Amino acid sequence: MSMNEDATLKPVAPDAPRHTPDGTTPDGTTPDGTKLAPGDATVIGLLLVSAFVVILNETIMGVALPRLMTDLGITAATGQWLTTGFMLTMAVVIPATGYVMTRFKLRNIFAVAMTLFSIGTAIAAVAPGFELLLVGRIVQASGTAVMMPLLMTTAMTLVPPAARGKTMGMISVVISVAPAIGPTISGIILSALSWRWMFIIVLPISLIALGLGLWKVKNVTTPRPAHLDVLSLILSAVGFGGLIYGLASIGEAAGGHAPVAPWIPITVGVVSLAVFVWRQFALVRNSTPLMDLRVFANRSFTVSTIVLVTSFMGLFGTLITLPIFLQTVLELGSLETGLLLLPGGAVMGVLSPIVGRLYDRYGPRPLVTPGAVVVSGALWLLTTLHVGTPASMIIVVHTLLSIGLAFMFTPLFTSSLGSLRTELYPHGSAIVSTVQQLAGAAGTALFVTVLSTTTAAAGGTLIEATEQGVQAAFFYGGVISLVALALSLLIRRPPLVPGPRVPVH
Repeated sequence: MSMNEDATLKPVAPDAPRHTPDGTTPDGTTPDGTKLAPGDATVIGLLLVSAFVVILNETIMGVALPRLMTDLGITAATGQWLTTGFMLTMAVVIPATGYVMTRFKLRNIFAVAMTLFSIGTAIAAVAPGFELLLVGRIVQASGTAVMMPLLMTTAMTLVPPAARGKTMGMISVVISVAPAIGPTISGIILSALSWRWMFIIVLPISLIALGLGLWKVKNVTTPRPAHLDVLSLILSAVGFGGLIYGLASIGEAAGGHAPVAPWIPITVGVVSLAVFVWRQFALVRNSTPLMDLRVFANRSFTVSTIVLVTSFMGLFGTLITLPIFLQTVLELGSLETGLLLLPGGAVMGVLSPIVGRLYDRYGPRPLVTPGAVVVSGALWLLTTLHVGTPASMIIVVHTLLSIGLAFMFTPLFTSSLGSLRTELYPHGSAIVSTVQQLAGAAGTALFVTVLSTTTAAAGGTLIEATEQGVQAAFFYGGVISLVALALSLLIRRPPLVPGPRVPVH
């Protein structure tokens, strides 16, 4: 498909596949190639709900930090590990999910993931102190790490290519909206209840999801023998874990609170990842790699993934910077802060399925490029925030940012994974989920570091200094958004050629 063809708003009509007397095609889809086979919608629906519940917990602790510092007698640097530890665990576990989804049945993977999440939630709910609370968060994250690659791989396996945009739109709600509204939900809970209720409320929901999953989820993939390379697992844990830890420590180092110099874990992480990459390519020749990096030979996958990285850097950087501005400069409370960010998350949730349908009709680039323009414009507008900025303007700009991201996430997820061969879906899903965690950590580190260093160097009152720090942080976010805008012009739609249906067992 040429650049002009992709950029033109012309509906793409897939060839109608042959169908059987029962109304489905030989690969299990409906005659028009746009609907799921019977029962598959239930499987994906349960995975969507379950994934939303678990991903929501990634950012739910941020607003609770002041309360936890008082109740548990800990410092901010210590309390931050409840979020950093969650991200670290995700980064360590996700690379192994490609192997897990190749080797084991979907139903069993789902059961283990939701059981781990439920156990971790229960531990956190009754934790008497910080140490056990951190253990609960780590166990939670172990289950969470499996859910997103599992959901994306299942969707790519079951959904015909002509209808993937709609389904990936729903997945985008999970991936982007759940973290975005985490602070809002925790703010609402903390306004009336103790921090334990953030886990007490989630526990029965996760148990119900587990029960329904054991009842309804079927095995839609065919497990096959796969070798688990232990050395690769260790290298990925040290590599991704070192990078996440180092990036998370940059902000602490800027404030003089980091336990170790950030360059040490970052260097260890980079070196370990270099060896990890070398080993994956070596294993391709005579064994099964932990992560099949041949997916990056696909141009569409690579470009889409890079644009996703820059987008998630902007999202997570904004999620941590805006609350600081609202609470320090405008002197708002945690509940008010959460409610001000709610409209943006709600708009993103409403738009994502709509954008998915537009993707099915028009392809990715007519959506991604305008979305990148809107995101860039919103980030540059945020560089003008000051003590006199009305809350209404912040709501408008944050909602504008959310609209732009909604137009980017769904097409990018769909075009990246849709460009791969069926057997590479588990590895592609694992890689996308891993770089999402790295991008979140990198965006948070960049924004916090710029904010902290600028605030420390600025003169005047704390409010004036923080104002300058926030403006500087969003300036760098604006620069990064220009990279995403330029690369968005290279996005192409994957071919609408359905792959073979995987037998159900």
